[in-house]
Amino acid sequence: MKLHLSTPTTQNLCTGYGQGFVAVNQRRIETNIVILPEQLVEPWPPVSFEALSEADFASLAELPVEVVLLGTGAKMRFPHPRLAEPLRRANIGFEVMDTQAACRTYNILMGEGRRVAAALFIE
Repeated sequence: MKLHLSTPTTQNLCTGYGQGFVAVNQRRIETNIVILPEQLVEPWPPVSFEALSEADFASLAELPVEVVLLGTGAKMRFPHPRLAEPLRRANIGFEVMDTQAACRTYNILMGEGRRVAAALFIE
């Protein structure tokens, strides 16, 4: 599916997604990634949802954001609350959803000028 924003921007947008990829500014990405309006972290180190660790969330907590969206792949899965503790300690909001929903939500929040990151698992 292709996603479009009605106004031009130089910031990172999710412009599409499908099985095995997301597109950021029309560039196809096939590895796990963290998208911020002005930065990409690629590849994002965890190799799978099951491999998530507290250290992965600690690195997300160091980003200059107010909310982190975790896109867990084709289906929504919840990490153990203990893993996301670094985000709570940093007063960063945290939402879990499937990767497609995370792409759409990221675009909305970024378009509102929010400091948002989308940490996405690509399956």
